[in-house]
Parts: sequence; C-alpha cells; structure tokens
Amino acid sequence: MHRLRPALSAVLIALVALLTPLSVLAVWAEREIGDTDGYVTAMAPLASDPAVRGAVADRITEEVSGPNGLGPLSPDARALVHDAVLSFAGTDAYRTAWDTVNRAAHTAVEQALTSGEGDTASIDLAPVSEQVKRRLSLDGVPFADQIPVVGARITVVESDGPAAVRESFDALQAAGVRLPVLTLLTVGAALLLAPGARRGRLGVGLALAAGGLLLRLAVAAGRALTLDDLPADVDRAAADAVFDALTATLRTVSWWLLGVGLAVAAYTARQGRAEARDRG
Repeated sequence: MHRLRPALSAVLIALVALLTPLSVLAVWAEREIGDTDGYVTAMAPLASDPAVRGAVADRITEEVSGPNGLGPLSPDARALVHDAVLSFAGTDAYRTAWDTVNRAAHTAVEQALTSGEGDTASIDLAPVSEQVKRRLSLDGVPFADQIPVVGARITVVESDGPAAVRESFDALQAAGVRLPVLTLLTVGAALLLAPGARRGRLGVGLALAAGGLLLRLAVAAGRALTLDDLPADVDRAAADAVFDALTATLRTVSWWLLGVGLAVAAYTARQGRAEARDRG
C-alpha cells in the first residue's frame, strides 16, 4: 500500500484538476442560472450596456411602427420614438423595469438551457413600452396616448445545442454544492496520500491552476457554441453582452483559481529550494 500512495495521490490530484471547474460550473448553474434572484442580479448590469439599450430601442421602435402598433412612421417619428426609449433607458425606472422583465423571463431561460421544452428564451418589453408611452404623452407628443403597449421581445438565449450538452448542464445544476464537497474531500485525500506534505501542496496548487485554466477554456468554448451561429434577427452585440453578463462569475473564478493555484505552487517550490539550501 505504501508503494501505491504516490500513484494514488497523483491520480487524485489529476482528479482535482477535473473536478474543480465542474464544481464551479455546478454552483453557478444552481445559484445563478437556476436561482431567480441570482439570475436577475447577473442580468442587472445590462440595463446600462449600450448594445443592449440600443437593441431594446430598436425592437420597441420596430413594433410601434409595425402592423401591431401605429403603422408605418415617418423617419422623424421613428427617430422620436427611438430617442425616447434611449432617453428612458438612462433612468432608474428603466432599471427597475429591466429587473422586472428579467425576473419574468427566468424560467424560460432556464428551460432553454436545460431541457428540450424551449430553444429560445426572450424577454417581453411591454413594461418598458408602457413607460415610453407615458413619457411621450407627458412630453406632449401627438397621438402618444394611442400607442399600444406592444409585445416587443428581445432574445436572451437561442439554444439549439445537442441534447447531451443540455443534459450535462442539467446534471451540473442538480449536483449543486455536492460537487464542491467532493472536490474538497479529494483534495484532502490527495494531501494525505502524498509522499510528502510539500509535494502534496505543490500538486494541489498546480491542480487548482489547471482547473482554473480548464474553466476559462470551457467558458470560451461555450461562448463560441452559443454565439457563432446566431439567427440573423438577433443583435450580435447585445447577445455578446448577455453571454458575458451570465458568465462573468465564471471568468472571475477561473482567474482566481489560476492565480491562487500558481501562487501556492510557487511558494511551495520556493520553500523546498530554501530547505534544500539549508540542508546543503
């Protein structure tokens, strides 16, 4: 058994490198994507994103000037509506409405990511349209009170990935905090079985750094799969902003893991060299 300990420790350290990104993804899937409050918090910064605000203004203007709205508008009238939406997008009322529509859309977003019940999830901009209508009416714009609260929508998730990808995401969400607990237990076992405390710490540090790098690569791969084949009617800049907002936590944690892991490994290696000099 003593001879097997180094090999077992090496296997466990490699397992830590694989479990670490999976653990982060599991917590993110459960606490951010799977939790309404977490999802709304992640999406909240997009209320100030220029690309998203522009996409919202474009969609509402299109609906107001479409068959379900007032009908074709003159260029000046379209510009007036568009500018009114952009102006409203800088207010606290818009940020509140943005949180409201995202809270309502959360279930559809989660289903699009985890099941076959919906490939596309969008948010209904009716609360924003109502506020724009009220604003134009107060400004005395002719016929503003006749603007219907149109059903303009903006796509948040367009998911047509294979079932295996969705099932994996669903499994991670179900695992929740159990995966991080398993990872910590694996770290403890790797340290106990290591032929020396310093070698164990060195291995775990490198495993954490590798896990951070794997997580960063997974986010990059997910970005490519999600955004490289969007339909023509989806605003690419807005879609980029949405994906980045939803994965901001993952990117931050990946850099922390990489930095902390390398710091632990470097400190341990330096300590080993110092001890070797002292013995010499």
